[in-house]
Amino acid sequence: MLVEEQTTNATLHQVDKQYYLPTFNRMPLAFSRGEGAKLWDVEGNEYLDALAGIAVCNLGHCHPHVVKKLQEQAARLMHISNFFVSEPQVELSEQLVKRSGLDRVFFSNSGAESVEGAIKIARKYAHSNGRGGTIISMQKSFHGRTLATIATGKKKMQKGFGPMPSGFQKVPFNDIEAVRAAITEEVAAIIVEPVQGEGGINVAKPCYLRALRELCDKENIALIFDEIQCGVGRTGELFAKDHYEVQPDIMTLAKGLGNGLPVGAILSNEKVSCTIEFGDHGTTFGGNPMACAAGLAVLEAMDQENILQQTQRKGFWLKEMLDDRLGTHPKLRQIRGLGLMIGVEFDFLTKPLVLEMIKHGVLANATADNVLRMVPPLVISYEELERLADTIVTCIKALESRGEL
Repeated sequence: MLVEEQTTNATLHQVDKQYYLPTFNRMPLAFSRGEGAKLWDVEGNEYLDALAGIAVCNLGHCHPHVVKKLQEQAARLMHISNFFVSEPQVELSEQLVKRSGLDRVFFSNSGAESVEGAIKIARKYAHSNGRGGTIISMQKSFHGRTLATIATGKKKMQKGFGPMPSGFQKVPFNDIEAVRAAITEEVAAIIVEPVQGEGGINVAKPCYLRALRELCDKENIALIFDEIQCGVGRTGELFAKDHYEVQPDIMTLAKGLGNGLPVGAILSNEKVSCTIEFGDHGTTFGGNPMACAAGLAVLEAMDQENILQQTQRKGFWLKEMLDDRLGTHPKLRQIRGLGLMIGVEFDFLTKPLVLEMIKHGVLANATADNVLRMVPPLVISYEELERLADTIVTCIKALESRGEL
């Protein structure tokens, strides 16, 4: 550490600005430790975390079972190449396949990398059937920050990075007729988030996902569910698809799968998997023993602590609380979400609200300009959820009293 004076939030940010590529508009905090749904900054201040590393620490910070399993694995074996297999990789593969109802898995390092792999599998399947490689995605979607994944997303994310890769087309979310109109022989796959995260916590209609499944079956194209943010228990089911009883051909995971350790996964059925041959895809770090030990520990803890049922109850309870406290507010547009993936849409920009909440010791996130996104650890207590709801109301009143809303 090059900072000689006492470490503070400010001094760490000063060094960060000097050395780190300026890609993030950082919040004015630097954290040193976490436990459950709480974080402490380097100055010892405590915060309630309703962001969970952006829906990553689903079991909370430093969950004892995950920590224990990672410590044991780190002392045993951290990495081998994928020329070989390890027990954690084989065991996690089996668990994910059995729990998802899909047939094959490939481990990656991140969500964006999982989506890239899903696109490759879908295109290989399409090309084997004489189709083109166009991927249809949804407006307001977010699938990552690589060149291919930003080609599926918002125009502002593409600015300065052209030319964009070809073979991508966007249509409105929850609009099955728009999808039907876009289908040609050039289309290889449709990719959709059952619950859009970055787009503002927009929940897919059940009839929409069922219609997508029927359309893909009719046209013999792959249906990809991106569950990077809404998967691994976030919505109260292990996979959001289980709310809809709709099975995709390919599903992507990351974020909560490692509870903070970088790990992603691509799951696919045999129909599309059988077109993949030796050498078609690969990874150096994906599926290493540490990453897979983390994934196994997450699934074990979710089972042992009945996390899914608790998440359903807590999500319902939080939405009811928010509706009770904010339902008559003239600036409220909508409260929506599934499980503990909740967005509150206002008719004002929510970044000032997020900054005000930080002053009151609560962390959340502004997304889609005017949506307050809450994706807290699934282990958050009811008392902490009540504090979260109360803080939102208090901070809105504070901003209004200063004429900032």
